[in-house]
Amino acid sequence: MAKDPKIGRREFLTVAGAAALAPAAPAAAQQVSATPSAATTPATTSTQPPPVDEPLLTLTATEHAFFVAAADTIIPPDQLSPSGSDCGVANFIDRQLAGAYGTGARLYRQGPFPKGKPEQGYQLSLNPREFFRAGVASANEFTRKTYGKDFDRLNEDQRIAALKTMEEGKAEFKGFGSAMFFNALLQITMEGFFADPIYGGNRDMASWKMVGYPGLPATYRHDIRKYLGKIYDKPPRSIADFS
Repeated sequence: MAKDPKIGRREFLTVAGAAALAPAAPAAAQQVSATPSAATTPATTSTQPPPVDEPLLTLTATEHAFFVAAADTIIPPDQLSPSGSDCGVANFIDRQLAGAYGTGARLYRQGPFPKGKPEQGYQLSLNPREFFRAGVASANEFTRKTYGKDFDRLNEDQRIAALKTMEEGKAEFKGFGSAMFFNALLQITMEGFFADPIYGGNRDMASWKMVGYPGLPATYRHDIRKYLGKIYDKPPRSIADFS
């Protein structure tokens, strides 16, 4: 989180980097710091209004409202792209948590579940859907105690301050630390913003246009020499464009 009153877009991109651009299911995405070469060029975003949000698959209305507010706090709208929720981040999260990732299909969950060290990775008995459900409930409980309102009802400065407190591990959560929840929230938000639109986020490929990412890698291999060290000026293409 930035210390400024508003979260800087370029700081966010530096943290997010190109790792989340991979057109794969986001559960396996890894965070790698990098500064995209085209990040300084304003993206051409669609003038069409975003589509109506899809029916929720697993999130409750309260949880969805939290993720919309969190996405818009981490990714505020500016001249480079629409807000996180306008790019479909909350819908992306709903899809992920409703599927195999959310149920922990690839997690070993037989126990035991002792408290582990950070380098040992995820050690909780909760699957990702249960983890985010508990995290949202704790986040809202924290903001109600601190500000008298659920997170999504806070103003922008209060939401930034609340997320900063969570990031620092200073918010009281049940079952796990608030920093753990914040890091997972940031990760899945980045994935929803940068992943292939086929997964429900990155509407109109807004983030790809912003950083100059061409889309499905195999389709632009012949342009590598031509555009080496230059901004890629062709429109990006999603997996859906080839189906």
